[in-house]
Amino acid sequence: MKSGSTIAAELIALLEGCAAHAPFPQVRALHLPRPGTLDTRRGEFCALELEDGTLGLAFVLLGDTWARLGEREARAGLAGANALRLARGYARDDAVGRTLGMAAINALTRCIFDRIGYVAPESTDSIGELDPRADDHVGMVGLFGPLLGRCTAAGARVTVIELREDLVGEHDGYRVTLDAAELASCNKVLCTSSVLLNGTADHILGHCANATRVAMIGPGAGCVPDPLFRRGVTLFGGSWITDAAAVVDALRAGESWSAHARKVAIRRDEYPGLERLGALTGRRAPG
Repeated sequence: MKSGSTIAAELIALLEGCAAHAPFPQVRALHLPRPGTLDTRRGEFCALELEDGTLGLAFVLLGDTWARLGEREARAGLAGANALRLARGYARDDAVGRTLGMAAINALTRCIFDRIGYVAPESTDSIGELDPRADDHVGMVGLFGPLLGRCTAAGARVTVIELREDLVGEHDGYRVTLDAAELASCNKVLCTSSVLLNGTADHILGHCANATRVAMIGPGAGCVPDPLFRRGVTLFGGSWITDAAAVVDALRAGESWSAHARKVAIRRDEYPGLERLGALTGRRAPG
């Protein structure tokens, strides 16, 4: 990892390296959740579809992103677009560019994995395999309601890092703060993959050097994990789409698409890296 390098720059560079050996498919369409689902889990993610049918998911409710992407001109301009060029937008500052860039990166990552025959392993639990215990200090980046109870029930001390000031303070079994530097005292960290989209991932992971386990999870966790593993992430867990056409149909119908994907967990100590997998040489790694 070069000094001063960012996750965005490294992700884009890795995709460009793969594209040098085998061109990527272009964009076919962007599929957005229906208006009536936006206040539910069914309406949180869009799906960017490549011409080979591969999908890439991205959270679509930051600011006015959903509304801006829903404009006819914006969506029409995506058909036939260069997916790698769209992925480069992930390094931009605006939410729409980052969202489309993230969706493109996730789609191209799945395209790469399918080409080289890499299949992400099944996830064994919903809490990133942190195994919280009474002597742990767990840092939670983003308030994971149901998962919070797993940590507090185990007797672990929990510090939640949030962006919302109205949540700050002492609560029953946990404390909420805006200061990411407090992660430095945590030995385990559970982080939402939303940090990849809101531009805080580099900052957040920079405070996790003392953690022995750092799990980043969420449906939007679909990029190549190499840059994250270099920054201390030990588990990267997302949704592996098993039926892309069914996911598109579900989004169009305003239905849940979770039955058409499985939860996976890529573990740093098991993942060989893109280079060893052959993605950066155009050859599939042996074995």
